[in-house]
Amino acid sequence: MIESLRIEDLGVIEEAELTLSPGLTALTGETGAGKTMVLTSLGLLLGERAESTVVRAGADRTVVEGSFVLDQHSRAAARAQEAGAELDEDLLIVSRTVPAQGRSRAYLGGRSVPSAVLSEVGAELVSVHGQPDQPRLRSAAAQRSALDSLGGAEQLARCRSYAQAYRAYQDAAQRLRQWREGAAARAEEVARLRGWLEAIEELDPAPGEDVALTEEATRLDHAEDLRRAAAVARTAPAGERRPGCPPGAGGALAGDDDALAAQADALSLLAEAERAIAPVAEVDKALGELGARVERLSIEAADVAAELGEYLAGLDADPARLAWVQDRRGELARACREIGGAHEEIEDADALLAFAERAAARLEVLDGPTDTGSALSQEVEQARELLYTRAGELSAARAQLAELLRERVTSELEGLQMKGSRLVVVLDRLDEPGPTGAESVTLQLVSHPGAPALPLGKGASGGELSRIMLALEVVLAEASTDGYRRTLVFDEIDAGVGGRAAGEIGRRLARLARSHQVVVVTHLAQVAAWADTQLVVRKEQAQDSHRQQAQASNGVVPGLTRTTVLPVNGPERVRELARMLSGHDDSDSALRHAAELLEEAHVAESQP
Repeated sequence: MIESLRIEDLGVIEEAELTLSPGLTALTGETGAGKTMVLTSLGLLLGERAESTVVRAGADRTVVEGSFVLDQHSRAAARAQEAGAELDEDLLIVSRTVPAQGRSRAYLGGRSVPSAVLSEVGAELVSVHGQPDQPRLRSAAAQRSALDSLGGAEQLARCRSYAQAYRAYQDAAQRLRQWREGAAARAEEVARLRGWLEAIEELDPAPGEDVALTEEATRLDHAEDLRRAAAVARTAPAGERRPGCPPGAGGALAGDDDALAAQADALSLLAEAERAIAPVAEVDKALGELGARVERLSIEAADVAAELGEYLAGLDADPARLAWVQDRRGELARACREIGGAHEEIEDADALLAFAERAAARLEVLDGPTDTGSALSQEVEQARELLYTRAGELSAARAQLAELLRERVTSELEGLQMKGSRLVVVLDRLDEPGPTGAESVTLQLVSHPGAPALPLGKGASGGELSRIMLALEVVLAEASTDGYRRTLVFDEIDAGVGGRAAGEIGRRLARLARSHQVVVVTHLAQVAAWADTQLVVRKEQAQDSHRQQAQASNGVVPGLTRTTVLPVNGPERVRELARMLSGHDDSDSALRHAAELLEEAHVAESQP
């Protein structure tokens, strides 16, 4: 609900503050006075596109601010808080600033937000109806929505349930379609995977095999160098010549049997040193430590000598083995290069084995024991059965609602001086269930007895559409059980009507205002008389003021036209209604007629 509007420098409105009734508020005034500007201000708060042309001549910017009262647990409050807005209990402040040059700014609860957020919040709070909105009533979506709205929360739940079933069916059908369309691609992929797995199985690589082969090839390539180095190390000179040994016969790490007689090896020298130190090792601690080191060297030298012997014995310089190793390395490298295709990089034997595991798992999915196609077909059939079940439930409910809507709207049309007119709700079965149901919804009008039922766009004039829209809103509002008080704005919805029909329009707007806040822009006194609050929009020549003087200093011509919006009560309201009736606010007959309209509306409103 809109509590108040504050407008600054919007079109012909210099400054205005409007306090709206929680019931029915009527905006009246001469044509061109600026009533449309009031609705423009509301549109800005609802996120409509802002044009710099709305800025009052000579002003720097237009500022519009609105106070909205809303349920703290409503969708509008939730969306506002999600955007960072702060609520003052149940009060939400919305503002819009439109500069003469530059971008507009939107604020929601003190937080700067995109204008799209205002649209989202505003759509939950306010509905605008008017001549520009009548094409919306002609659309199939709007007509279907009107029918479903009559069913309240229960029908809304049916619509959601159907929509979920429809999406599930579409998703399942899409998966099956993709599976079938990809049959050739899957067969090709299966053939590739099988070929690669067969090649890997035939090659039979071992984990880390390529690394081991590289090391072996290096040893075989340098076998003689390795043998020579090991042999020299094993029989290397021991250093100093022993006393009595000829030059060049210094001994070995572990001498050959033939050489032992001529020279002493390192092990013998170390043993001799160990025996020399052992008797006196306890005499001097330092010498004892050296003796221990000699002992360790003797043990280490014996181990090294034995390992060098084993290394020499195992060293293989077979050329045939080297050739086989090189061929095996080539096979592994070629397999890594060719298997997996252009998008798979395989660097070594370990990566080749990992690819084989992935390929086997993928092959099981594509060509395994599970029949994916049959499973998907079964899923589609189950989703289809559920869809048709939900469609049947929704169609049956819509058939009942269609009859109820026809009866209630036709009754309202009779009261709106469209006697003989009937609303017809046509439900046409679709060949296949669509996103919103298994039928299309069309509202048609029988304009008089014997006339054919025609779509609203063809069978109804602008004035008739206005009354049909009002009748629908009244019927739907009375059927609503959510207790949510929306704001409904009717812009000249009484265009094309007059007399008794205008009075009945006012009566129904007043009925609608029992459950919703209603704002109506009208030229008819028969409608305005039913309002709880009447605001008059007047155009006048502005007197020089501080703002006028500032504008004059900026080159604006003084005496600029401006619009004021003021509430009228008592005699002032009677004179305004008289002006609307006759064009004169001082006509005695018009004043009496205006007073009678107010009295009749007051009496009717007091009745249950």
